[in-house]
Amino acid sequence: MRIDKNAPIGVFDSGIGGLTVAREIMRNLPSEKIVYFGDTARVPYGSKSRDTIIRYSRQIIRFLLSQEVKAIVIACNTASSFALDTVRKEFDLPILGVIDAGAIVAASATHNQRIGVIGTEGTISSRIHERFLKQLDPGLQVFGKACPLFCPLVEEGWLHDEITTHVAERYLSELKGKEIDTLILGCTHYPLIRSTIGAVMGEKVTLVNPAYETALELRDMLNKMNLTCEGEMQEDFPYRFFVSDLAEKFTEFANSILPYDVSVTQKIDIEKF
Repeated sequence: MRIDKNAPIGVFDSGIGGLTVAREIMRNLPSEKIVYFGDTARVPYGSKSRDTIIRYSRQIIRFLLSQEVKAIVIACNTASSFALDTVRKEFDLPILGVIDAGAIVAASATHNQRIGVIGTEGTISSRIHERFLKQLDPGLQVFGKACPLFCPLVEEGWLHDEITTHVAERYLSELKGKEIDTLILGCTHYPLIRSTIGAVMGEKVTLVNPAYETALELRDMLNKMNLTCEGEMQEDFPYRFFVSDLAEKFTEFANSILPYDVSVTQKIDIEKF
């Protein structure tokens, strides 16, 4: 299969969280075009079954292929946990998840070998971070904590709200007792409340943002596969956004966090794919 190196990157998430990954791709790969899909009609993914997440991921990848993307980033930890291995076998193009890059950085950042992971119920129950970290260093101790309310709080836009702070204090008290020195933000929504999480955990805990690390991993992969877009960005609208519901709300939120003015978001029927 011949891949057009000037084609866009496909990025998808259960909703708005994957915009943190898109933002890092924009910053670190400024010549690359992006097609983003947020599955806002079916968010959250964290409480759904593996089979359901695999079905959703197949549908979204088929849609992104219709947009002629050259590579796909699954900008969702739950989908990366449950669907990545399956869809890599089924689709003939490069597909990245958001688990490995952040885990590698966390393993190198820790000094006391005690790493925390926060994420959705699905991500934490899969223990995918723990398995990967143990492969890197069997001596690591990994402590997971599901924080299911973080996603709806972020989706609601309550990024600097006292309710979000109270929820964070309640969730994270358990991890504070584990004396971790490194914490993986194991959901792409969570970097949007990074300041709150950091304030609760304290300055001695290093927060790892897999969104940034995934953008760097994508850059390395494109370079190795000779798929890096050639030349400067030529298009007036290099980033396209699609959702399965609530397009206006998505556009408003995207404009609050992206270094790019999103003028329109298109709603599509993802079930057709």
